[in-house]
Amino acid sequence: MTVSAKQFADRMEFMRKLEQWAKERMGKIKYKIAVMSGKGGVGKTTVSVNLAYALAMRNYKVGILDADIYGPDIPIALRIEDKVPKVSGEAILPFEGPLGIKVMSIQFLLPEEDAPIVWMGPLVSKAIQQFVAQVEWGELDFLVIDLPPGTGDEALAVAKNVPGLTGIVVVVTPQKIALHDAKKALGMAKIIKVPVLGIIENMRGFRCPHCGGITYIFGKGGGEDTAKTLGVPFLGDLPLDPRVVEFTDQGMPFIAANPDSEISKKFNVVVDNLLKELDKLGSSENK
Repeated sequence: MTVSAKQFADRMEFMRKLEQWAKERMGKIKYKIAVMSGKGGVGKTTVSVNLAYALAMRNYKVGILDADIYGPDIPIALRIEDKVPKVSGEAILPFEGPLGIKVMSIQFLLPEEDAPIVWMGPLVSKAIQQFVAQVEWGELDFLVIDLPPGTGDEALAVAKNVPGLTGIVVVVTPQKIALHDAKKALGMAKIIKVPVLGIIENMRGFRCPHCGGITYIFGKGGGEDTAKTLGVPFLGDLPLDPRVVEFTDQGMPFIAANPDSEISKKFNVVVDNLLKELDKLGSSENK
C-alpha cells in the first residue's frame, strides 16, 4: 500500500499532537503509578483496584488506566463493563466509577463483552498511547496503571508514553517461581530508569474461618526477603482470602465492602508505606 506525502505528513502531525496531549494531560496528574508483576495469577488487578479504592477512600482524586489490552478486567472488577465511552472533540471521556474513580479500558470499546483482542504489538502500543494522550483525565492525585503480567509491549508502551511516570509497584506471591519472575520486572524498571516504589507480597497465609489457624499455602516472607536482597522498599503483605475474589467478581472491591477487616487494615498499611515512599521520592527530587 502506497502512502502519499500528504498522508505521511498528516500522520506525523497527529503523532506530534499525541505527544503534546500526553504532556498536558499527564501534567495534571500528580502521581502516575504502574502496578506490574513478573507472572500471572498473583492478584495484580485485584491489588490495583483495591489500591485505587483505598486512596479514594482517603479523599484523593484517583483514576485507573487498564493497560492490559488482551485481558482487560478492571471494568468487571468495578462493575462498569456495560458502558460506551463518549467523545468530546478529540478527547475521550473516562467513566466515573464508585467514589469518583475515573476509569478507561479497551473493554469499553469491544463490540461484545467476550470479544478477543487479536492484535500485534504496534497496535497494542498505539492503543495505550491514545489512552494516555486522548483521555481527558482531568486533575488527579493518582493514576493507577494496571499492567498485564511480564515485561512486554504494554509495559514498554506505558514507560514510553506516560510522561513523568512516577514509579512502579510490583505484586508478588511468596513462592519461589513468582519471585524469580518478579526480579525480571524489577530488572525492567532499572533498564527503563523508573523508580521502584515497592513490593507487595500478596496471598501470604490463609486464615481458616473455622479454627482461626493460618496456613501458609504459598510460603511466606519471600517478597519481603526479595525486597531486602534487591534493596527496594517492602510495602506490606496481604493474606489469602477467598472473599476477596468473590467481592471482586461481583464488582465490589473488598476494602470498600469490608473496611474493618484484617485485609483492609493491611491494605491501609500498604497505602501508608506507599505514601511514605512517594514523600521520600519527592524530597530527593527537590534537593
